[in-house]
Amino acid sequence: MSRGVLYLIACGSPVARDIGRLVTLAQRDGWDVCVVVTPDGRKFVDVPALALQTGHPVRTLYKNPGDPDVLPPATAIIVAPATVNTINKWAAGIADTLALGLVVEAQGRGLPIVAMPFTNWAMGAHPAFREGIERLRGWGITVLFGDDVLPLHPPGTGEQHRASFPWHLALDALHARMGSDHQTSPKA
Repeated sequence: MSRGVLYLIACGSPVARDIGRLVTLAQRDGWDVCVVVTPDGRKFVDVPALALQTGHPVRTLYKNPGDPDVLPPATAIIVAPATVNTINKWAAGIADTLALGLVVEAQGRGLPIVAMPFTNWAMGAHPAFREGIERLRGWGITVLFGDDVLPLHPPGTGEQHRASFPWHLALDALHARMGSDHQTSPKA
């Protein structure tokens, strides 16, 4: 039984290297998964491996006008890892990348969206970032952020914290948001 089409949006972070873990969890759960990465996120992921894993091309750029869309329409979106840059732009309504355009439009369409930022304590302390998180939450976006989700790490140590990124929490939050009777996802 298919749950629908889940877009996984990965931003420019060392954690993006492991987005395949979330793809696996979501596929086990019945989702048809499509991966979209920000331009900086693309530097971290294995595009051919993700395309093979999902059966869909990995998108980064807007398509040319008149070209057909190569991905099926999204039913839900998870943005993980979400960077400070993406959260700040999204909260300001900026859609200058495909990833941001998709979340801004999906938000307007009322699709369920979960975001899980990954950043260091110095960037995470910026007032615009904190305000952006609260703004998104106020608009009905599920934002998983705080020491209860994943404690902030020191600047320059992101790569060392990849293994502790709780991918399963994003999928659990999406299911809770959708009112699913889904059990807690296994950790990957």
